[in-house]
Amino acid sequence: MASMFDWDAGERRVGEASPTRDARLRVMSAVEDELRRRVGSTYSLRDLQVAYQGSSRWFFEVAERTAPGTPEAWDPSVALDAAFARWARNAKDAVAR
Repeated sequence: MASMFDWDAGERRVGEASPTRDARLRVMSAVEDELRRRVGSTYSLRDLQVAYQGSSRWFFEVAERTAPGTPEAWDPSVALDAAFARWARNAKDAVAR
């Protein structure tokens, strides 16, 4: 799944030192809350892929609500992808990586 490479890259970048680091981490956490609502507690990698494909419809609303004064933290290739990377590890069909 090609998206997983993007997700892993986002996870590496989300914690990098930056003036927006704390805001990025808050956005990532808010995305995880949204994933919990959208895919539940038992999900497959395919479920995550489907949620990821539709994330452009809800990500910026979540990011803006979470870090309204920090649009630099709304980069989906960081906060969104990092949240998906974390969730991918807990998918029922996840492979140890």
